[in-house]
Amino acid sequence: MAKRISVALIACLATASAYAQVTIDVSKITCKQYLAFAVADPRDIAIWLSGYYHGKSGSTILEPQTLQGNAEKLKAACFLQANSESNVMQVIEKLFGQPK
Repeated sequence: MAKRISVALIACLATASAYAQVTIDVSKITCKQYLAFAVADPRDIAIWLSGYYHGKSGSTILEPQTLQGNAEKLKAACFLQANSESNVMQVIEKLFGQPK
């Protein structure tokens, strides 16, 4: 009986650790990591970045077509710099400028 409880406890702990919160410093994501899905799906990162930069500029507007187009531009720019250590946020600021 004790053995079954131990196995159940270990299974519960393993499941709990699988759902542990992960913190990502987006400013450190390189183009290489972005393109390789090493941190998260690039689409998810692009959505987060869009919200971040729109928030900095005080905009609450979401334009799905623009988001998709900007994500494609970022992907293309990162592809050109995939072997460098350029991070995604640096590439965005070169492509689109600093938020106002």
